[in-house]
Amino acid sequence: MTTTPEGIRLQKALAQAGIASRRVSEELIAAGRVEVNGKLVTEQGLRVDPIHDTIRVDGARIPPARHHLYLVLNKPRGVVSTMDDPQGRPTLQDYLRQRSKERLFHVGRLDFDTEGLIILTNDGEFAQRLTHPSYEIPKTYVAVVEGSVDHHSVVKLRRGVTLEDGPIKPDKVTLRERGPERSMIEITLHSGRNRIVRRLFDAIGHPVRRLSRTAIGPIRLGQLKVGTVRDLTREELGSLLDTVGL
Repeated sequence: MTTTPEGIRLQKALAQAGIASRRVSEELIAAGRVEVNGKLVTEQGLRVDPIHDTIRVDGARIPPARHHLYLVLNKPRGVVSTMDDPQGRPTLQDYLRQRSKERLFHVGRLDFDTEGLIILTNDGEFAQRLTHPSYEIPKTYVAVVEGSVDHHSVVKLRRGVTLEDGPIKPDKVTLRERGPERSMIEITLHSGRNRIVRRLFDAIGHPVRRLSRTAIGPIRLGQLKVGTVRDLTREELGSLLDTVGL
């Protein structure tokens, strides 16, 4: 916890983060609803470093005022998960020209023919940690697959499948729809192996017709339309910072 003159007052840090006005922030502190680095703070005027101190209100992590961009894009099918493409195909940059002239990192990738959630940022350390295998951040996909997926196939997926590069066991498998020609399955897993979802369904005899990533950890597409971009909310960013230890 910072108490040096170089820090700023806690109520100012809360106001800068968009939590409340300074006056209301003082009321939150007085009510015992604010923690700094795991310690409850009830005194007014405590100085903190918003960048390095961990501040929580009602248990929720409060990220500092943003000096970086943290965006979510609902990537369309037929778009390359890069910022430029020598072959002239559509790229992520085509959907970001109105948002930033800065260089952004795409956090992970989606196949050319897969749509859905992809995170972009100019915070290099955040991007690196979010993709590091040690944090095992779960990702959720909705797959439309060929054929009628029966109970046996769902159980097989839940128990895990051995592929050519080793075994893989999803965190969660839910059959959403089943028809005579196609079925819809929601699957959550934390593996980042190449084309892992498509290979899983190939292994049980139900090739993927269409695939969309709908969530990364606490971040969900919700009603975000294909091809559109939004900022991460304060709650989403705070949760991810906790997840990757920043």
